[in-house]
Amino acid sequence: MADSPTPTCIRNPDVKYTQIFINNEWVNSVSGRTFPTMNPATSEKIIDVQEGDKADVNAAVAAAKAAFELNSPWRQMDASKRGLLLFRLADLVERDIAYIASLETLDNGKPFHSAVNDVLFSIKVFRYFAGWADKNHGKTIPVDGSYFCYTRHEPVGICGQIIPWNYPFVMLTWKIAPAVALGNVCVVKPAEQTPLTALYACSLIKEAGFPPGVVNMVPGYGPTAGAALSSHPDVNKVAFTGSTEVGQIIMQAAGASNLKRTTLELGGKSPNVIFQDADIDKAVEYAVNGAMSNMGQCCVAGSRTFVHEDIYDEFVRRCVEKVSKRTVGDPWEKNDNGPQIDEEQLKKVLSLIDKGKTEGAKLECGGGRIGDKGYFVQPTVFSNVQDHMTIAKEEIFGPVQSLFKFKTMEEVLRRANDTTYGLAAAVFTNDINTAMTFTQGVKAGSVWVNCYEVVNAQSPFGGFKMSGLGRELGEYGLQQYTEIKNVVVKIPVKNS
Repeated sequence: MADSPTPTCIRNPDVKYTQIFINNEWVNSVSGRTFPTMNPATSEKIIDVQEGDKADVNAAVAAAKAAFELNSPWRQMDASKRGLLLFRLADLVERDIAYIASLETLDNGKPFHSAVNDVLFSIKVFRYFAGWADKNHGKTIPVDGSYFCYTRHEPVGICGQIIPWNYPFVMLTWKIAPAVALGNVCVVKPAEQTPLTALYACSLIKEAGFPPGVVNMVPGYGPTAGAALSSHPDVNKVAFTGSTEVGQIIMQAAGASNLKRTTLELGGKSPNVIFQDADIDKAVEYAVNGAMSNMGQCCVAGSRTFVHEDIYDEFVRRCVEKVSKRTVGDPWEKNDNGPQIDEEQLKKVLSLIDKGKTEGAKLECGGGRIGDKGYFVQPTVFSNVQDHMTIAKEEIFGPVQSLFKFKTMEEVLRRANDTTYGLAAAVFTNDINTAMTFTQGVKAGSVWVNCYEVVNAQSPFGGFKMSGLGRELGEYGLQQYTEIKNVVVKIPVKNS
């Protein structure tokens, strides 16, 4: 994969699938309704997609339930064969990488080169979890008395998977790969803003040879299809990536219906701390990319950059210089930034930028919309940001870097942790003691030292506090899709 040539974009990819996927078949919604998916770069409609709601979710869950019956082909399949299916799916994704990345760029607006990297990462995730399919197993446990005790790792069952719009294909992979590797079945709801690559993935799932009902997909809106999925009494687990506010609603629905197992990967307001002994060139590069990556539409965006007072002015100058050179425009070209996802997000980002200005932060560069077609925002830098300001507290989800000044470790740790979120954090320093003090003291699920946003298939991802529950990726990600059954067998003892 690393040696493959860079794929060529398909500027007008043909949209092949717009229906609901149930039991390996394409069907229209029960209601007959459709909804439009839009091109963020042009503000124009791409195509209409079938709008699933409660009736369609019920049908998808029923298909998944049948596929999960004890004597079904899926439940009787060897674990190693499940792994082979995932390997085959990864190969099909690799075969179609140019088309999938192009479809992602069309529907999501991210630059094509970024979409390619997303698909490459997704292939790694499929292959990583494929390898786990026949390696996740229980233990034998020595217990008191004349007993043989062992544990079985069994699939949780029907998994409702709700996908966000910022990384549509990647997040689909994160959800279904560990679930099916361990023998679960899935009902997926892609984001209404970006359903196209997820729907295409269903065609590859069928082509790879997955039995009917193992993966089903119902495009639709959160308050209808998403709510029906998270509250369905036959769904055993729900996984959601998105906003903290919606995550709380999903958790309430999951608890009220049948106490579903729940994995939530939610919002963040991640601190990125730069000490005075850091390599300033590398720190600036990572800090800018950490705030601007994916147009800032990233849950782990380094949206609070704390810089030691000794290097603050120099750091601000260099960030402004670097951000001012970022190119924004046509996502099919080699631009750094494409558009925000939709008009709602555009208005939110611009509103928060305005609040930053009115509340006293210094606008160093950017701060406005680009053009009147598409949802493009200028990469923006604020200095002299104070902790009480709105841009210091709320998740912006746009290309906005906020630069704070600090003096001491004790101070910056307190301020870094003074948030309801705890998804990620980073520290830049050449002092191992500084690095270790920070990594132990900061309350975050991922902590990076002298780097930022390094996410791998092999390592766990998830948050503390209001940033979520559970972990995805890596061996820890398997725990969310496994029930542990304890079995105790009495061993007869012959009296002497």
